[in-house]
Amino acid sequence: MRLHWTIPLTLVAAVFVAAACGGDDLEPVPSSQPRLLSVSVSETTLVLNPKGTVELPFRVEEPDYVFKYSPDAPDCQIRLTAKDGKAVTEFRISRIAPGAEKGSYTAFLTDLGVEDDYSREVRLLIENSGSNSYVPSAYFTVRSEGAGYGLLVKTGLPTVYVDTQGGRAVNSKEDYVPASIKIKGAGGYDGLEAVKCEIRGRGNTTWYWPKKPYLVKLEEKQHIFGMHKHKRWVLLANFMDRTLMRNLVSMKVASMTNLDWTPGCVPVELVLNGKHLGSYLLIEQVRVDNHRVDITEMTPEDNAGEAVTGGYLLELDFHYDNEVQWTDPHGRNQQWGSGIPFGVKYPDPDDLTQPQLNYIKKYVSDAANALYGKDFTDPEKGWRAYIDEASFIDYWIVFEVMGNHELGNPGSVFMHKDRGGKLVAGPCWDFDWGVLSYNTSPQARTGLVNGQAIWYARLFQDPAFKAKVKARFQELLPQLQTIPAYMDECEKLLTESARLNFAMWNPADDRSQNGGKIINGDENMTFRDAVARLKSIYQDRLKVIPSKL
Repeated sequence: MRLHWTIPLTLVAAVFVAAACGGDDLEPVPSSQPRLLSVSVSETTLVLNPKGTVELPFRVEEPDYVFKYSPDAPDCQIRLTAKDGKAVTEFRISRIAPGAEKGSYTAFLTDLGVEDDYSREVRLLIENSGSNSYVPSAYFTVRSEGAGYGLLVKTGLPTVYVDTQGGRAVNSKEDYVPASIKIKGAGGYDGLEAVKCEIRGRGNTTWYWPKKPYLVKLEEKQHIFGMHKHKRWVLLANFMDRTLMRNLVSMKVASMTNLDWTPGCVPVELVLNGKHLGSYLLIEQVRVDNHRVDITEMTPEDNAGEAVTGGYLLELDFHYDNEVQWTDPHGRNQQWGSGIPFGVKYPDPDDLTQPQLNYIKKYVSDAANALYGKDFTDPEKGWRAYIDEASFIDYWIVFEVMGNHELGNPGSVFMHKDRGGKLVAGPCWDFDWGVLSYNTSPQARTGLVNGQAIWYARLFQDPAFKAKVKARFQELLPQLQTIPAYMDECEKLLTESARLNFAMWNPADDRSQNGGKIINGDENMTFRDAVARLKSIYQDRLKVIPSKL
């Protein structure tokens, strides 16, 4: 058994009990060896993962000094002591290896898995042979990966900690609250040291459910989970989704296509002001940026010629909650049976000029006129002069495979147009309501969900377009067939997170926003059964879609 001791140096000779350290394979210590006078360490702080090991290089300044350092031998001459006088029980020296240079060594410190949250100031002590005296190194800090996080949530997912200034509640979609954010990594993801941010609510229907979604705006751009630096990140609550993976799987499917950009996302736990709020999806917000929606950034001076042609980011959404919006009479809105609602997301309303608004409204109208005109299949006079065909095909396939009827509402449907370019479909966003659900889209059992959505009703009247959709679906099919295995991986990843999440939240409460009826149809199932249902419907979609194209 290994014992840990912390003894004042003046008492060491009297009471020090040997901790495991020493080696049978070392040469005998010569009686004439030089006296050890100093020990130096090269680190001031070490961070230990659960059951993990870190390296601590150190030197003895008398390179000819020989000491015994095998960690499991009773005659070890090196040990750890703590500044606070308490025994070091959270970690130990598991191995010491000599370096290439004489007098250099590396100590390997291993977490013992007995404590999640610790930070200890310790130092090395090396015994001077035959003298009952010990030479200390300077103190250095060894802390756990979870040190300083307070509440530790053990689900295998990274944990996002947001603390608002003064513990203020986040109860508005308009007003930001000053805060700080830090992330405890897990599952191979790096964490994030505490940085300043602001946080507010977000969403339409989702904001009115008990478990709230949030928008976080960092003071400075940061990499999170290997994604590109940015200030703005979204925490999706997935309140109504018993599987917790509809958005996650949908973004995976979208990433298999040639769409310009698909938001990166990672499942996390959220702790807000010290309270665990459950399982969330941290995802990149849809923004114009060279690593997100990569289109030309406009200025208020871009009002004529080539400059006024882009870039623009548009959202089609029946909520009509964009500050700048209009309804184009062409096409079909399945929700209301009227024209299509367009809104300008970029340029921002404060920067958008009247000539720019006039241009993009006319471009959309001209595209619709060409699409619904008598020469609509003509490559020069028809819709192909205005609409990027390949992106509209891939975008439709993602929505159709996932059975997302929001393309027809439309809701959270995006298009963008770069300078001198055509209207491009995407990016994909918001795939929790009714996705892969016969409850919401019963027609998905035997037919297409979005065959009549917005402009697609007319696009599918072009035989060449329909043929290309069919060919593209077959091209993507081998990748699409890997998604059930991905769902299995997600199930394993999310199982413990789901257990804790659904102990706090009841997704069947979504009936409050749906006339008293549950939305996805799996809200009252177990997590496991809901995932099995999701996978079964997905596999059905891969069979039904090609039979209807």
